[in-house]
Amino acid sequence: MRLDNINIEVITSGDQWGKTLDAIGVYDFYHTYEYHIIEQTEDAYPVLLKYSKGNTCIAMPFLIRKIANSDYFDATSVYGYSGPISRNINSNFDNTFFIEKLRLFFEDNNIISVFTRLNPYIDNQKILLKNYGDIINHGKVVNIDLKLNLNIQKRNYQERLRTYINKSRRNCIVKKLESKEELKEFIDIYHNNMRRLNADEYFYFDEDYFTALLNSDQFDAEILLVIDIRSGETVAGSLFVTTNNIVQYHLSGTRFEFSHLTPTKLLIDEMRIEATERGLQFYNLGGGIGGNSKDSLFRFKSSFSKDFKDFNTWNLIVNQTVYNDLVKKQGKIETSFFPEYRSNVNNLVARAD
Repeated sequence: MRLDNINIEVITSGDQWGKTLDAIGVYDFYHTYEYHIIEQTEDAYPVLLKYSKGNTCIAMPFLIRKIANSDYFDATSVYGYSGPISRNINSNFDNTFFIEKLRLFFEDNNIISVFTRLNPYIDNQKILLKNYGDIINHGKVVNIDLKLNLNIQKRNYQERLRTYINKSRRNCIVKKLESKEELKEFIDIYHNNMRRLNADEYFYFDEDYFTALLNSDQFDAEILLVIDIRSGETVAGSLFVTTNNIVQYHLSGTRFEFSHLTPTKLLIDEMRIEATERGLQFYNLGGGIGGNSKDSLFRFKSSFSKDFKDFNTWNLIVNQTVYNDLVKKQGKIETSFFPEYRSNVNNLVARAD
């Protein structure tokens, strides 16, 4: 079969992007146009690559970024879990033509390297990308199986966790964010959290970011707040995003002086109950810095569930010669960051999953 009989379309309009996702049917909010357009800048723009062959359809979102002081670009995923989505793909799928079309797109557009975080809840991503670049495992993420009934879910909690949550419920109430004033308060709590973590500037999302998520028609975003009964103060908040059957624990913050109330545990538990009652199936808490038992963030999340899923990234060097030259210009840095020539940018993550 000739490659020019197989189509790959570069989609940049929100309408066509949404129609493509709906036609495939299985996707997360990290794949949507409204989430990607938030990241658009003068030097970065989102695209959705759509591959069609017969009744097979594959779509893959990217943020195309200009590489400073050069004529080159790279492609990356926005913050979160994306990777390819597909229709009519099985374990025997031959990805030869898809990979060749990807390669031609990257080469024709001077794209030197590609990075994307894969989605633990989307099937066949590794099959689609096999033998092209490197798929690297970064540990596990924690899933709460919402198909189980509420009592069984809670029995899977560590006993100490159940005790903490019961204490939190005696001292706090949970409410849904409803006003602009509450949003400003949540952002203040979240930013203070980022400062304590010494997080990269990237993670200081502004009010426009949160408003765009909360107003989206392509996914359901909500912020839950914890109120201390005694003082009446808002002490913590979490942003959760639901798409199809998946709810993502996306961002969170707690006032340090109220951390003894363990409000984050309460927020996660409250969303578990809500999501189960809504008939959702998967609740992703994410991982940690490495997603293993030695990591305190992962230990915290795994106290809710021992249902783990692999978290992988896909790294691709399209043009090794240019890549090496960019790394050389950057200067020698011992790092596992990819691509290496951006190792001094956005290298510290506040929630590394």
